Amino acid sequence: MTSVSRRRYSAEFKEQAIGLVNTGKPVAEVAQELEISEGVLYAWVRKGVGSLEAAQSGNKGARAAGELSAADELRRLRRENANLKLENDILKKAAVILATNPRSKPAR
Repeated sequence: MTSVSRRRYSAEFKEQAIGLVNTGKPVAEVAQELEISEGVLYAWVRKGVGSLEAAQSGNKGARAAGELSAADELRRLRRENANLKLENDILKKAAVILATNPRSKPAR
């Protein structure tokens, strides 16, 4: 049985690969140029592995209180959008029900 050894990449290499993807090059093209798998590159981009700026600043990417990352903001907005759609559907159903039921005259 043969064992497969893992290739190790430096933080600088990972950062350069992520930088190429961030400039707009397709992940498949960057992965082919660097002779790495697309899955590995996608994982690096998703995790932000090898962020030299965060490592050099010493704060490991910590944000100021109340500041959200773009991904967190997008998740929050999608969740809010889903809630608003649900509320809108409920109001539409209520409007249909109220429009189809004849109203009885109030007792005097």
